[in-house]
Amino acid sequence: MKKYNLKDWIEKASIRSIKTMAQTAVSLVTIGNMVTDMDWISIISISLTAGIASILTSIAGLPECEEQEYKV
Repeated sequence: MKKYNLKDWIEKASIRSIKTMAQTAVSLVTIGNMVTDMDWISIISISLTAGIASILTSIAGLPECEEQEYKV
């Protein structure tokens, strides 16, 4: 089992999640629509769902985090 410094993992997973949410929101904004015509509630909820999925995926491991070795 991989062991990480919890503070480091939370920081790196949060950054990855925020980037994922931003990328999702940008991909949902369609070109040619006015800002007032967009369904902002859907864009926000889909982006939040992508962020949650990113956090859950990060549980499996983050390449940005260095693995810590603990002696038992």
